[in-house]
Amino acid sequence: MRNSVRELRLQRGLSQAELGERLAVSRQAVNAIENGKHDPSLSLAFKISRLFERPLEAIFGDE
Repeated sequence: MRNSVRELRLQRGLSQAELGERLAVSRQAVNAIENGKHDPSLSLAFKISRLFERPLEAIFGDE
């Protein structure tokens, strides 16, 4: 699944660790999501969507 988490994070000036803290996950989890090595749970995807104030479809999508 493709995603724009890295781009959104950088636009906000957040490090992976800072984003992880806001989402209550590790920096490693953020890295894995950004690199497409891990798909977030539905609840985490909703947290990401709310944090970046974007619909899920604007952040996550099919390749």
